[in-house]
Order: sequence, then structure tokens, then C-alpha cells
Amino acid sequence: MKNNKIVIYAGLLVVGVVLGWLLFGGSSNKETDHNHNAVAETNQMWTCSMHPQIMKPEPGDCPICGMDLIPAEVDTGGLSPEQFSMTDNALALANVQTIVVGTKSAGDDNSISLSGKIAVNEEAVAVQASYFDGRIERLNVNYEGQEVRKGQLLGTIYSPELVAAQQELLTTVSLKQSQPQLYQAVRNKLKLWKLSENQINAIESSTKVTEYFPVYATVSGTVSEVMSAEGDYVKKGQPIVKVSNLNTVWAEFDAYETQLSQLKKGQRMSITTNAYPNKTFNGTISFVDPVLNNTTRTITVRATLANQNEQFKPGMFVTGKIQNDKNFSDESKLWVPSSAVMWTGERSLVYIKVKPDEPVFKMREVMLGVRNGEQLEVISGLNSGEEIVANGTFSVDAAAQLQGKKSMMNKTGGKTMTGHEGHIGMQENNVSDNSSAILKMEFSDSFQEQFEMGLSAYLKLKEALVASDTKQTSMEAKAMTEVLQKMDNSKLGNMEKAHLSKIIEMLEAIAENQDIENQRTHFVILNENMVAITSNLNSLDKILYIQQCPMANSNKGAVWLSAEEEIRNPYYGDAMLTCGSVIDSIK
Repeated sequence: MKNNKIVIYAGLLVVGVVLGWLLFGGSSNKETDHNHNAVAETNQMWTCSMHPQIMKPEPGDCPICGMDLIPAEVDTGGLSPEQFSMTDNALALANVQTIVVGTKSAGDDNSISLSGKIAVNEEAVAVQASYFDGRIERLNVNYEGQEVRKGQLLGTIYSPELVAAQQELLTTVSLKQSQPQLYQAVRNKLKLWKLSENQINAIESSTKVTEYFPVYATVSGTVSEVMSAEGDYVKKGQPIVKVSNLNTVWAEFDAYETQLSQLKKGQRMSITTNAYPNKTFNGTISFVDPVLNNTTRTITVRATLANQNEQFKPGMFVTGKIQNDKNFSDESKLWVPSSAVMWTGERSLVYIKVKPDEPVFKMREVMLGVRNGEQLEVISGLNSGEEIVANGTFSVDAAAQLQGKKSMMNKTGGKTMTGHEGHIGMQENNVSDNSSAILKMEFSDSFQEQFEMGLSAYLKLKEALVASDTKQTSMEAKAMTEVLQKMDNSKLGNMEKAHLSKIIEMLEAIAENQDIENQRTHFVILNENMVAITSNLNSLDKILYIQQCPMANSNKGAVWLSAEEEIRNPYYGDAMLTCGSVIDSIK
């Protein structure tokens, strides 16, 4: 009986344990699973398939394009503070491509590419001057671009001095036999004033003084500058017009300081231009400027081209390619594509892919050497075999900013994304207060007042691009150029002058071009420099918004300035008018 009781008690104990586990153990597991799912739901972020920079804590519509937001990949953790990951969808949209760092880059043709313009051959420029004092009664050449032929009538001049000399000639004609030396001296005097033998003989035979004397061109060419006007009193030797012979022109290129050792006089180059995209012109370097431009840190490289049928027009953009004689395959050097490097003015940055099989990246600062075509030598900061972002670098940088990691605009890291607004922001601070974002520049009060006039012209230019109006864009670019060229930049530093010079250069390119896409391409570079200067102004009459389109500039992203917070995209116009977001504001 005693043993039977023990068996019964043991059985009851086992049954109790099993029932307890079934009643409480299962619910505990369910509660754990529920809490885990709740945490997962709490950490879930939502993004846009077209605009991966948008991040919101709850589902909804994309504030840019209106599409339904989709769940973003949840960070699995295990990353260092400097590392961040991107979704496969974001990588595909930004067309992010990586390469393994080595001593060569596939497809590089070991050449140096230079950009430049066609200029007038100054060796073929002549100035048509007045050879005696007088008043211009009539000027037949009165606009630039006019064709002039040698012997053509340029105009007529009334010269009391020449009238007296003609009278003197007529007086000495009767003394030709008795005083031949005096007669010859008077004729020589007229010859020194560029009167021809025929003109002098005509005066003798007519026995009349010509009051309004004709002036003939001594050279042939194209008028490049009209330097006098009808009614002007001119002195002996004073220029009337400048004539350029365009049978030959100069192709002038800007070469970086780091490329100087690779350039020399006599090197052959192939030259292309947008006007003739299917033609290549051969040239030879005839001049390498011995003086470096301190403002742009470039030197001028020149080639002289034969201008058959006047196919080259001064001011036309050209590209020159020079084969490099140096050994590009030096195994001691590392080369990366120029598209892989972001330059802030004082730092050169690349993005490393830290995990071969996962889209995990981090930023690294590198030191650069010489440039060889589209390849840059890396002196330090990278090792052979490392994988870096070669295309879509700015999109990766934008992802770093969104996740609060170190980036080009943020040396120390820290969140800059406002999840509820869905764009990068600096919490309404003036950009110039953020020393890590924009390089510090200083401007005088007078310069700032003048530059604000340029900003008004800029906003009109931006609206013309929004409207995709090529002609209006060209007109607004010319108007803005005139405003900026009148500014006093004598007190600016080298960096400030470089930004202003690049702005004017891009404006001239936009004004001269009649293709809307080409105008927008130059607008990208113009905005980089406009934002740099505007962000350092002490005060503005009104708030300006820095806006960005991640799809512009071949998916590299591009910014612009706007007086309204509403997005009106100048890079796409009506095609994608509202594509973009406000990334900052300048007060």
C-alpha cells in the first residue's frame, strides 16, 4: 500500500509539471514572440522605391512623387559606428558600381583629357590705325564680325593737317624741275601717312585738295573690335578697328598643376568639339604657359589649328586628348577613376565596400597624386585589392548622411535626417554656421550687396530652366553674367575668386549653348559654386532653400537654390517637376 501511494504521488507530480508547462510555458513563448515582433514593428522604417532617401517611421505616400512607401530593410546590426548599409533597391536606382583597387583600370587608354575653348590667334591680329590727326566723318566698318578685305574703304577722315600737306604738294609741283628735292620730300611725307602712289598722283593730276580723305584697309580679316565711331576726333596712331585673321585659331586648354610634368611643347593631341561630334582634328602643342594662374591653379596649353571654311568659332568649347608618355603601368602606383573621388576643397574622399558579399560601406580620406586622363593616382589611404565605389559615389554619400554617418558634408557623423519630413536637413540653421559642411569664406559688405543682385538674376535663370525654355535660359544667363562681371573682386581671396570665376564661366557656357540638356549640365557645376558662396553670406533679404534632385547629373545628384520651399526641378522641368527635396535653408 505504501509503495502504491508513492507511485500515485509521483504520477500526480509529473502530470502537474506537464500541465504547468502547457499552460504557462507556451504563453510565455508566445509573449516573447509577440514582444519580439512588436520591437521589429517599432524599428520598421518605410521608404520610397523611386526616392530611397525618403525614410518615415510609418507607411504612407512619398512626399516627392506620391507613390506608396514600402518597408525598408531593417538593420541587422553588427556594424561599426562608421559603417552603414544600403538596400539592394537603392543601389540599383543609384546605379552604384564598385571596382577593386589595382594598378590599372580597365578601358583606360593612358591619355590626358583637357577642356578648353577656341580663341583668336593673337599673332594674326592687326590694328587699323589713323596715320594722321582728324575727325572721322564716315565709318563703313561698324560692327564686330564684319569681313574686311585689304584695300577696302574703311571710312573717311577730315584732317586739316592733311589738307595743308596736299596744298603743299600742289605748290611744289611747279617747282618740281627747279627744286626736285623739295618736291620729293613732300611726296615722301604723304607716303609716310600711308597714301599710295596712285593717291598722290591723283591729287597732282586733279590739282584739287581732297578735304574728306578716304582710309583703306591695309589687311584682310574679321573685325574683332570697333574702337572708334563716326564723329570721333582721332590722333595719329589711334586705333580705329581691330582685325583678326581667322585662317588659323588657337585651341587653349586649362591643365591642372598636377598634370604639368606630363605636358611639353611638340606633343600631338586629338581635338573634338560638340559642333562636329563625328570629327577629330589633329593638333600639336605649340605653347605651355610658364606662369601658373594663382586663382584657378591651372596653366594654359595651346595648339594652333588651321581654320578651313571657318569651322572653328572663337569661344567654341573643345576637348583635347594627349597620349601620355609616362609609364602608366608602374606597379608601385595605385590608380582609381576620377568618378570615385569626392573633393571638398581640402579633403579627398572615397567610399570603401567593407563586406564583399553585403552592401556595407564606410568613408575614407585619401591623398591624391597626379591625374592621368580620367584616372587619379592615390598616394595614401588605399591598398591594392580593396573594393571602392566607382559610380554613384554621391548617392552613397547621401545614404551616409541620411543614416547619420561620416560623409563629405559631415566629418563627425550624427543624424541629419528628419524622418517625419523625409529629407536631409540641418534644422533651419544657416549653412555657414556648420564649418564641417561648407568651407569658410569671407566677403566684404559691398560684395555681398552686389552678389545679392546676382542671386535675383539667378532665380530668373532657374525658372527659365524649369520651363525648359532654351532661349530664355540663354538670355537670363547673359543678364546674370553682366551683373557678376561688374562686381569688385579685388579684395577676394584665391578660393573666393575661383568660385566666382567658375560661376561666370558656366554662365557664359549656358548663354552660348542652344541645347537645354547641355545648359542643365553646366547648371550643375554653376550651382555647386553658387551654394558655396551663398552659404557664406552674412545675411540675406529672404530665406533661400537648398534643394536636391538625387536623379539629376546621371544619378549622381545635383543641387540648386530656390526662394520657395516648393520643389520646381530645373534639371527635368515638366518631366519630373516635383522630383527632389529640401536639404537645407540659408537665412
